[in-house]
Amino acid sequence: MFRKNFVYLIYEAASIQRWNDHIRPLEFTEIDKQAHKAIIALLLAKFEEEENKRKIDWKKLIEGLIFEILHRIKLTDIKPTVFHKVMLKKRKELNDWVFKELEQPLRDIERGEFYNRFKTYFNNERYGVFEKRIIQAAHYLATYWEFNIIYHVSPKTHLLENTKIEIESKIEDHYDLIGVQRIYLKKKSFTFLDLCSQLRFQQRWAQTPRVPKTSVLGHMLIVAILTYVSLLELEACKNRLVYSFYAALFHDLPEVITRDIVSPVKRSVTELEEIIKEYELLQIEEKILPLLPSRWHDEFRYILGIYPRNSGNKFEKDEFKSRIRKNGNIEFVSTSEINKFYNRDEYKPIDGEIMKVCDDLAAYVEAVLSIKYGLSSSHLVKGKESLEEKYSMIQPVDERLDFSSLFYEISEEIP
Repeated sequence: MFRKNFVYLIYEAASIQRWNDHIRPLEFTEIDKQAHKAIIALLLAKFEEEENKRKIDWKKLIEGLIFEILHRIKLTDIKPTVFHKVMLKKRKELNDWVFKELEQPLRDIERGEFYNRFKTYFNNERYGVFEKRIIQAAHYLATYWEFNIIYHVSPKTHLLENTKIEIESKIEDHYDLIGVQRIYLKKKSFTFLDLCSQLRFQQRWAQTPRVPKTSVLGHMLIVAILTYVSLLELEACKNRLVYSFYAALFHDLPEVITRDIVSPVKRSVTELEEIIKEYELLQIEEKILPLLPSRWHDEFRYILGIYPRNSGNKFEKDEFKSRIRKNGNIEFVSTSEINKFYNRDEYKPIDGEIMKVCDDLAAYVEAVLSIKYGLSSSHLVKGKESLEEKYSMIQPVDERLDFSSLFYEISEEIP
């Protein structure tokens, strides 16, 4: 199982500043860009799978996204234009150095198999060729979204115009992908991605100063990565990995509508949490789902944890319930039951329980890191202590996932 060195490695992306040699109206961090890129890659892959009848290896796509984040974290000091030129001449040497740097944190995952695939991804040009192409297209589209904000507030220099032309040329190189065409039209698909990107602007723990700052969008990707590597330890089937990753990636999407309302506030007023849930469901149906093709709606509701009530046409939502699809219906099961009976692609299992632990783990690390760096508050200390108490007593979701030890290991960071 992954240890704290892997968790901290992911959080380094929250401190990496992008475009820091340009005028920026807001901070652009690497973790936010990668989260946006992951959502774009999902749309591109779905369009190719359905409309171009392309075979997508979703596991390779997700792992490619994760591998490129890890790779970029280690090479972040190299400016992108320089990075691409250096990679043309010194690809092997740079990759070998990255492999050496990441061997220790990645070797703990899936008995070293995850690390082996990480190396294969960068060493073997024939590995996941089409998935790499989708990831590359998503990379340039996410970059272009950021650049457009910078472009409109910066003096129009020769260098800036060259950057614009270069990014647009890279996007044009991927114009054979249907999703790129749809997004470039700036209609429904673009609006959905733009809506998701608004979560970059919403800060976690907004009521307290904290370092490093993390947005809701970046947090969602962190939870998705932690959920994915946790499920690798359980020998999860491919659809269990894929559906759980995307459920985690979108688990806070309704906050684009409601903002991040902390749990104590939700629970302080009778029925407030229920009212918020009802409003979220209404807005998802009226504002979010219409931006996606109607044939995706049922699957997207399943990913978001939306399910029909026992009677009537109304829905309920609980993203942290473990669930499967069986005979066209949603059934709620435990992670233990998934392991024993439903760990097969046909059931499209989603491990809400593990996702919840990873969500709590991410919140815990956010508090611990800030306190460790000397920026504390009563909110952070209370949140940290509450989670420590919870996970010192909780029964493990699965004996192969020792989260209690991981929480304890991270707690030792603070003297």
